Amino acid sequence: MSKASAPSGDELLKVLSALGNPHRMRIIAALSEGRNYVSALAREIGMGRPLLHMHLQRLEAAGLVTGSLELSESGKAMKYFELSPFSYVLTPDAVAEAARTLTEDEKTTVKESAS
Repeated sequence: MSKASAPSGDELLKVLSALGNPHRMRIIAALSEGRNYVSALAREIGMGRPLLHMHLQRLEAAGLVTGSLELSESGKAMKYFELSPFSYVLTPDAVAEAARTLTEDEKTTVKESAS
């Protein structure tokens, strides 16, 4: 998504869904202080690495974080994550515009999840 354009309905749903979890909000808060590798991030947040990976995958799929694999000096593979720059303005008009671009699958999914 171009930062100058409004998000599509599908993009906005991914972002809101990703941020609609307290663990993922804590991950964003921790990464706002700078990039970090998974083990250190897990200790900082107080979460197991498998669960942290699942949350990081959701955040990465929404475009909120990016991960990169790096080798330490000892040759150990370490996965680092950092925030991707993002900014969203939620207004009734912005939501209405995004809603007009939803795909059929997303409209069905949203409707079913509201039931």
